[in-house]
Amino acid sequence: MKMDIIKTAAAVAAAVVVTGAAHAANVTVKGSDTMVILGQKWAEVYMQKNAGTTVQVTGGGSGTGIAALLNGSTDICDASRPMKTAEIADFVKKYKVRPHEYKMCLDALSVYVNKDNSIDKLSFPQLEAIFTGKITNWKEVGGPDAPISLYGRENSSGTYEFFKEHVLNKKDFAAATKTMPGTAAVIQGVAKDAGSIGYGGIAYGEGVKALKISKTNDSEAIEPTETNVLSGKYPISRYLFNYVSPMVDKGAVADYITWCLSDEGQAVVKDVGYFPLPKNLR
Repeated sequence: MKMDIIKTAAAVAAAVVVTGAAHAANVTVKGSDTMVILGQKWAEVYMQKNAGTTVQVTGGGSGTGIAALLNGSTDICDASRPMKTAEIADFVKKYKVRPHEYKMCLDALSVYVNKDNSIDKLSFPQLEAIFTGKITNWKEVGGPDAPISLYGRENSSGTYEFFKEHVLNKKDFAAATKTMPGTAAVIQGVAKDAGSIGYGGIAYGEGVKALKISKTNDSEAIEPTETNVLSGKYPISRYLFNYVSPMVDKGAVADYITWCLSDEGQAVVKDVGYFPLPKNLR
């Protein structure tokens, strides 16, 4: 199921449109590539149950979605990171009101290696050294004597920014990092490259190995599972967000978000491979 969704998402670099009946309400969603597979599936299921609405889902990165929200070209922004203070300030300056923030589900931002790699865990200090180019051979972290090949995201990606801030201590990625247009492309690269390492949302991890991660070299390495995310044990847990302008947060847009946060919508989250929000957070 996951692989079918990922293949579809990789094929759709631009927009995914699921159409309902003619003369229907229209909802536009733009932003995070991490969330494209979820947004696509939500739209598909919602359309089947609400023939009077059309939902158009477009990727491009969280930063792209936030810019679209600011210029009024999307109803909903998908974001794999929180909006920055400066971005909210720009929105308030233009519209005299803050955007509405919705936590939509949970994700274990995962570190992926090729399935044949003997490594099964890494720490934050090791990841920082690897992705900033200080460590360049797997033998330096207990693996085979082979060069490390880095795969990452473009700087408009919320996942790129989240990983840089929380794992690399805001240090720059090594110049040798292969910049990929989406998580699906990162996974495809890692799956084909024996010496590779990359990062991305947990829903994409088909055909690669997700590592256990520890905050320090001496602490316990934690697996990216739903239980460990909900308990807070997994150290790169995060929310995936929707941001909406208060001017359009009504009617078809509000109905759609309400459904995505319902038991039915959260069942789609689990089906895609992310983790549903606990009911007390919806």
